[in-house]
Amino acid sequence: MNPMNQAMNPTEPLKPNTSGMLRLFVYGTLKRGFWNHDRFCRGVVTVVDAVVRGRLFETPSGIPVLQVPEEDILAVGTTNPRADVATQAHVTARMSNPEPTPDRLPKNATGAPWGPVYGEILTFDDPVIRLPAIDRLDGFHPGGPCLYRRVLVPVQVNGADLSAWLYVGFPSKERGLQPLGSSQWPRNG
Repeated sequence: MNPMNQAMNPTEPLKPNTSGMLRLFVYGTLKRGFWNHDRFCRGVVTVVDAVVRGRLFETPSGIPVLQVPEEDILAVGTTNPRADVATQAHVTARMSNPEPTPDRLPKNATGAPWGPVYGEILTFDDPVIRLPAIDRLDGFHPGGPCLYRRVLVPVQVNGADLSAWLYVGFPSKERGLQPLGSSQWPRNG
């Protein structure tokens, strides 16, 4: 099987929580009801609606691409899932005792029209297996050519701020990205 299309083994038992909890914000084909959710998200512990600050684009083939403001990026993913989960836990702990700050979502950054982007946070208890498979799906190869970057950003869930990993695209006219004109994919209506 092509490694870019490897799915999680649907007969594989769930892993005990030995390496921490992974939170992943998804806004496209990994959301519930879409084709990659069943293939790559079997065994998800929780799924909750969430929102990040960014803007959505779409490729000519209809795949969504998210961009977020650089100042919202708290960390960049590595090839070490355990280290990335530890980074996520450390950042979330820091966020739980923040200085009072205004709501991050409506702010404009670098003159761009950043706004809310709606998706879901998936929580997994098997990041050592899960993260490399989803990295392959999204073409994330730290240190090599990448289709997407995996970054840690603030995410709002039920009014609370958490940190979660998500995949963002590189701005590029060569890829034929078109602004989606919506705060969620697929567009409603």
